[in-house]
Amino acid sequence: MPRKSATGKRLPLGPIMTSIEGAELTAEDREILCHPLIGGVIYFARNFTDKAQLAALSKEIKALREPQLLIAVDHEGGRVQRFREGFTEIQPMRSLGDLWMTHPPSARSRAFEIGFTIGHELGEVGIDFTFAPVLDLDYGESTVIGHRAFHRDPGAVAALATAVMQGLRAEGMAAVGKHFPGHGFVKGDTHWERPTDDRDFATVLAADLIPFRELIAAGIDGIMAAHLIFPNIDPQLAGFSPYWLQEVLRHKLHFKGVIFTDDLGMVAAHAVGDLTARCEAAVQGGCDVVLPCNDRPGLIEILDRWKPEPEPSLSRKWERMRKKVAGRRL
Repeated sequence: MPRKSATGKRLPLGPIMTSIEGAELTAEDREILCHPLIGGVIYFARNFTDKAQLAALSKEIKALREPQLLIAVDHEGGRVQRFREGFTEIQPMRSLGDLWMTHPPSARSRAFEIGFTIGHELGEVGIDFTFAPVLDLDYGESTVIGHRAFHRDPGAVAALATAVMQGLRAEGMAAVGKHFPGHGFVKGDTHWERPTDDRDFATVLAADLIPFRELIAAGIDGIMAAHLIFPNIDPQLAGFSPYWLQEVLRHKLHFKGVIFTDDLGMVAAHAVGDLTARCEAAVQGGCDVVLPCNDRPGLIEILDRWKPEPEPSLSRKWERMRKKVAGRRL
């Protein structure tokens, strides 16, 4: 018989993935994580002291309710690697792009090994998936993407990202491609500003969308949408846009997996309204899972105010992201 939640009932997973305050659960954390709107937890460096502590924290989170909450992290390599001590240091993905220039088979092999290592090490501490690989192109201008991107050439990005995804899958871990429809062309950082990309759709389709198309064809499980505006294509931020998320991502590219927002606390998302308004706008636009990550008062307000319509497919989509071991979930 499946375990019941801390409230004594089975509790379907909700559409919010959020953060916790520190390396141990507080009473407030436990109360929040048992709210029906919560479906998962995203870890940050503040949640980590060592591998034993992190594994114990994951175990405690997963004991709170049934179905178990999912746990994720941004663990790409380079400067975006939340856990260091006891974990393999992953080089920036651009290092794979550099290797691709001299020997593509070696680059693909190394990309697979990196995905396998990430999947294995995160799985050991109870993490279900990582928000990787980055599918943005390296145009040499972005202040926030930079060497997080594999390469400028979309074919190289698609090949290397597919190999990373296959390595993750070999360890039973889903992959999340980001940042749809492509963050590499703009200079600005959406954490602190609202950059715009003035290109037309044909230009984006012929370059930036190629890695997304190829990874979707290869069966990628998740896509994270960018807080970018393409004013010559659609006036809304891509992460809140029915055009980008439904018409392009779902219908043109045939993506059937889970659409995640980027962090809703980023400055680029502020124009949509307060955090509750951002959650509602993202779901209306086509996102499945929203990420209000680092604003505890704002999160509590969401839990008090937001009344989203039930989404029958959400449970199935969450299960798609759950870490598998020998054909079973963790």
